[in-house]
Amino acid sequence: MDIQFKALPARDFKHLFTLTDQELAAQQAKRMTVTDCPGAPCRVSMVDAEVGETVILLNHTHLNADSPFQARHAIYVRENAEEAHFEVNEVPELLRSRMISLRFFDADHMMIDADLAVGDQLLEFLSKAFDNPEVAYAHMHYAKPGCFAASVHRADSTN
Repeated sequence: MDIQFKALPARDFKHLFTLTDQELAAQQAKRMTVTDCPGAPCRVSMVDAEVGETVILLNHTHLNADSPFQARHAIYVRENAEEAHFEVNEVPELLRSRMISLRFFDADHMMIDADLAVGDQLLEFLSKAFDNPEVAYAHMHYAKPGCFAASVHRADSTN
């Protein structure tokens, strides 16, 4: 089954970099300078921020649905990040070197399966999971430290 990764839109986060640290704190966000790489994986560009780069760490609703699995989690966004676009069955390099927690959801946003995979096995795990017609999409989290990593959909999906 063909799949496609989706980055978050850059336009949703650009305004954060114009806010003061106090304004960010009021939105449960924090401006940070990256001190370790890897360590701040950007959800817009889908690359690790380099040492010295500015990022915003914020809480992001990644499953905004009428479901018990509605979810928010921490993400990083790099300053001046450009939105990544992926080809069908292209696994972002960012995910290939990490342990990933996979969560599979149906069209009603109910979790119907979950697994762990080493990043270089993601395509195999995802392709097999999407062979199940009940799987509508998947969300991934970094198993360590656990931030929301990515969403993936059937390649023919408009989600």
